[in-house]
Amino acid sequence: MQTVETLNEGLKRAYTVTIAANDVAQRVEAEIKSIAPQIRMPGFRPGKVPANLVKKMHGPAIEQDVLNKTVQDGIQQLLSEQNLRPAMQPSVELDEGYEPGKDVEIKVALEVLPDVPPPAIESIKLERLTVEAPEDLINEQMQRIAGQQKQYDDAMEGHPAVEGDLVVMDYAGTVDGVAFEGGTGEGMSVELGSGRLIPGFEEQLEGVKKGEERDLNVVFPQDYGEKSLAGKNAVFAVKVTDVRVPRETKVDDDFAKSLGLQGLDQLRDLLKGQVEQELNGLTRTHMKRKLLDQLAESHSFPVPPSMVDAEFQQIWQQLEHEATHEEDPEAARTEMEKDRGDYLAIAERRVRLGLLLSEIGQQNGVEISQQEMQRLVMQAAQQYSPNDRERFIQFIQQDPMMAAQLRAPLYEDKVVDFLFAKAEISDRKVTREELEAAIEADDDSIGKGHVHGPGCGHDHHEHEHVHGPDCDHDHDHDAKPAKKPAPKKAAAKPAEEKPAAKPAAAKKVKAEVAEIEAAPAKKAPAKKAAAPKAEAAEAAPAKKAPAKKKAAE
Repeated sequence: MQTVETLNEGLKRAYTVTIAANDVAQRVEAEIKSIAPQIRMPGFRPGKVPANLVKKMHGPAIEQDVLNKTVQDGIQQLLSEQNLRPAMQPSVELDEGYEPGKDVEIKVALEVLPDVPPPAIESIKLERLTVEAPEDLINEQMQRIAGQQKQYDDAMEGHPAVEGDLVVMDYAGTVDGVAFEGGTGEGMSVELGSGRLIPGFEEQLEGVKKGEERDLNVVFPQDYGEKSLAGKNAVFAVKVTDVRVPRETKVDDDFAKSLGLQGLDQLRDLLKGQVEQELNGLTRTHMKRKLLDQLAESHSFPVPPSMVDAEFQQIWQQLEHEATHEEDPEAARTEMEKDRGDYLAIAERRVRLGLLLSEIGQQNGVEISQQEMQRLVMQAAQQYSPNDRERFIQFIQQDPMMAAQLRAPLYEDKVVDFLFAKAEISDRKVTREELEAAIEADDDSIGKGHVHGPGCGHDHHEHEHVHGPDCDHDHDHDAKPAKKPAPKKAAAKPAEEKPAAKPAAAKKVKAEVAEIEAAPAKKAPAKKAAAPKAEAAEAAPAKKAPAKKKAAE
């Protein structure tokens, strides 16, 4: 095999590889001799078909197969001899004028991974902002749980329903005097003031008594899920079959035992543990961001444009997906285009940090054990139905790229933990509000009309898992390069039960503040029911398709 380098610019390489026709011919003959004993042909005993007859009948197919293997072997030999580490899958072109019996000439073009300079990890200094779990928050959560466990008693005869009461009713809805599909039901319960039903429906039930019949006039919202009803006037004839009043729920040992616990102290300890876990997550988010900032500012080296482009495309696809759920998708896309340059800078930073973390991990023996990998596979398999889990596990075992993608977040976290152990860390107690403000301050510093480089003393604070050759996973939420007023989203669904309000910090960290730890992907809005009922069982989450693989692996 002869190799001629035709390009060597930066990280780009190109070669012309020539494989002698005689080498290909010898491979073809060897392949024919290898498979001839397996060929069966009328008039010949098994295994006695002459090689020349096998070649006559199957020669073209064998030659094509051998050619493909020869080219693959040639590329591997090229990478080995030239000590090349491709950043992405090499581009390979076979000479258009190739004919059987001639030398094989292929052109190979690729980008190589850069030589990462020795990481500077001995002088890292970090501040750990810690927050103690506040007792008032724990008490608030206990009261919230108690509120979710409401129990009701039958109201006194003639009691008019008020906000907080439970009304049980039969209903029949019509539009222009005609009943519509899904508009009739019996025995539906609704807590007045819960905001679970069509606007105006619950309000018109206030004051009803057991046994009363009443017509409710409502208007289906313009964004209603059932398009044939959107914006339509409707009348619901309801018959109240019962009115119940809430019973006070005391947060005591008996209440805790009704939840399957030993007593109130155990409930408090569990809630305290949950709060501490959330606060520790915020602390880690802040520390990890500051760590990555220091690494980005102290290391500058070229990165393969193909890897940056692949990372950018993932960010852009996520933004495109989010734009489709805005009230004005075109306006959202226009805002995206204005920030394209900043998103490219974010992609480049992620690739560079990914290469750097990979280098740090390799130099310091950071590994994912077989047990840890098995645990990752089993956890990922839980998102599939029992019948599909075994197929998923086999898929991971057979596809190294998917296995690398699954392994990458844990590997990254282990490298970060290694760096935390090496860093000089000072602790400072702060309030939850101060910690959230510190994270938001980082977020607010993103993209102020200046594309930051690794040597300018500033940088983008994006939501990151960073990416390198050993890090091939997708982003669920990608940070915007700057906080801007987004186009207003469609109104909340009037026929769906609203989830309990989350602490402000949880909302900010998951989306606006761009929490570093992986967060669940945003779910598409669920389809609204045609009837006023809003307490149907939630649809099971759709199976997640394996995330797209990168050729970098």
